[in-house]
Amino acid sequence: MLRLQLGSADLCRVRFADRLHPVANALLAGQWLRDPTVAALAPALAERAVAAEGTPAAQAATAILRHLLPGQGRLPDFVTPFAGLESVEAGLEAIRATPARRVRAEVTMAYADTPVSPLRRRFAAADPEVLDLFGGAVRAWFDAVLEPHWAELTSAYRQQVAAASQRLAQHGLARLFSGLHPGIRWREPVLEVHTWWDGDLPGTGHGLILLPSPLAGPRPRVLLQQGHPILLVYPVVMPTLGASAAADSLGRLLGVTRALVLRRLAADGGLTTTVLSRSVGISLSSASEHAHALRTAGLVASVREGGAVRHHLTSLGASLLRGPSGDAGESVPTAGQAARWPPVLP
Repeated sequence: MLRLQLGSADLCRVRFADRLHPVANALLAGQWLRDPTVAALAPALAERAVAAEGTPAAQAATAILRHLLPGQGRLPDFVTPFAGLESVEAGLEAIRATPARRVRAEVTMAYADTPVSPLRRRFAAADPEVLDLFGGAVRAWFDAVLEPHWAELTSAYRQQVAAASQRLAQHGLARLFSGLHPGIRWREPVLEVHTWWDGDLPGTGHGLILLPSPLAGPRPRVLLQQGHPILLVYPVVMPTLGASAAADSLGRLLGVTRALVLRRLAADGGLTTTVLSRSVGISLSSASEHAHALRTAGLVASVREGGAVRHHLTSLGASLLRGPSGDAGESVPTAGQAARWPPVLP
């Protein structure tokens, strides 16, 4: 458990990132999709990643990234930089600009339980040729897997930020923190984050940037660097990528998460608030809020059973999911370039 001691200077500067970071999300997704259980939450991306490996460029990119980066846990911070939000190339330039001493320290820490290889040793030494190879792999993997869905992921991000911002405006900072993710808890003045490392750390005095991402993996991630705001990337539900026009309309009407809650109830029948929160991947309080809003709209009916509340789809909710054509649409899932590319892996 990471415990962040946030002072008034940090709490007065809590804000959301302008947009998703192309390079950081490519690397997080590349790591995340290795876990079959977690990849089941994003079948469209998982299928595209598998299909892309049939092409030489993407196959080489996947091999390089899997060889150079840990299969799970904390990534070296420099590969998910603060700068470079504008594009993949901007993100790769930020990575290349990392001082060699920092690259060595962070890669060495990441490789603590990883066998040594010539390529890994050169990566840890910040060898420019290997950094270019790494950049080419990132570019090829992003183009093959994420780029076709990037507009949808960006749209879902904006909806997540809008919903969280509304919660902040209506209920305050404590309610905002409590609704981000089950692994994030606010115990004033400490923000507890169940991430990949433990410790007690002070804030930087430069604020806190929140970044909801469906590609973060199973746990929140924290990037903390003196002189910069703390960056907190937390998992949110994956939108239904490549959905039908009716499904896209429903997401625009209700919001991505609320539409997913409705589809989950349609797929699984009556669910308690606790089970609903786990199946959709949102906090218990968020699941309760979404169920209440859907119930108020007449789309969901809720029945108390002992100490739990079970939610069911109403006929109106079922009709909305079917759409005007009577088709329920797609089902909801359960859970810089190198000079020569693709290269020959050393």
